[in-house]
Amino acid sequence: LVCIGGGGTHKNALRLMEKGLNIVTLPKTIDNDVALTDSTIGFDTALGIATDAIDRLHSTAHSHHRIIIAEIMGHRAGWLALGAGIAGGADVILIPEIPYEVKKVAAAIRRRSKHGTNFSILAVAEGAMSVEDAAEFAIAARRKKKAESGSDRKRAKAELAALEARHTGNTLRLAKQLEEFTHLEARVSILGYVQRGGTPSAGDRLLATRLGTKCVELIQEGVFGVMVAARGDGTKPVPIAEVAGNLKTVPTDHPWIESARRVGTSLGNQA
Repeated sequence: LVCIGGGGTHKNALRLMEKGLNIVTLPKTIDNDVALTDSTIGFDTALGIATDAIDRLHSTAHSHHRIIIAEIMGHRAGWLALGAGIAGGADVILIPEIPYEVKKVAAAIRRRSKHGTNFSILAVAEGAMSVEDAAEFAIAARRKKKAESGSDRKRAKAELAALEARHTGNTLRLAKQLEEFTHLEARVSILGYVQRGGTPSAGDRLLATRLGTKCVELIQEGVFGVMVAARGDGTKPVPIAEVAGNLKTVPTDHPWIESARRVGTSLGNQA
């Protein structure tokens, strides 16, 4: 059985494998958050769509002297927002891995205004959090991990669910906060599921073909219980057990982060 998908798919694939089925998986998700692979099928296409959206939003932001916030998919990993933000020339990029301070984001926008640029483009991952919210989530997650009794686990789970519900609509709240701090109008464009559709890019077609042909080769060789990972220009089979349950987030020292900072992009955590 060949299973194609992201984190949930790999967890289910591991369960099937443990029941005795011969399984090979392929990493496919626009979030690019599958562990042990350089990239996932779908990410390049979604990256192009999000970048194009940011390009288009520049016209409105410039002509109306507004803050335009593009909310990009990425609940727990910021690969898509970070990549599209850099490629699209966003002035501020906010991702889950780097909690932001609203005042520092506002300071970056005001700095642009002082230099005569009365508009700003923000690329914001849907899972981006303020420093305060991130701290609350971290405390709740630790409580859940340390919970020993069933009732304690239930309370901790409910606390996390309440925080998740409160975080819904965070991008809209951020827009209001920035209006108060900068005295500029702010508008939000939520790209949503449009990022998940459309014609696959050439890069994704090549990646899917490369991983797919290696998958068939492994099946012919009788190699199972592995995911076909992209490594450089090649592929590598890695144990599904090492993929399932693991999330590939953006390292804070990743070259994309460094590149963003060097071109003057604010990541919300520096004045």
